[in-house]
Amino acid sequence: MISKTLRRIAMPTITVQLLEGRTLEQKRHFVKAITDAAAKTLDCNPGSIHVIIHEIRKEDWATGGKLWSD
Repeated sequence: MISKTLRRIAMPTITVQLLEGRTLEQKRHFVKAITDAAAKTLDCNPGSIHVIIHEIRKEDWATGGKLWSD
């Protein structure tokens, strides 16, 4: 069990990189799911969890030597 002191000071920041194109509603559901899972797993207050989404343009992301925009 994590101490109450640690739970109060815990401030996880979760950074996610996604290809652009998700709707605002999808992002809302996504950050809620991430926050709920992190709060349960880390035994901390959901209000202390930060989620940062970095949207990447398809021409700025490549897999296997090929840009996603191609």
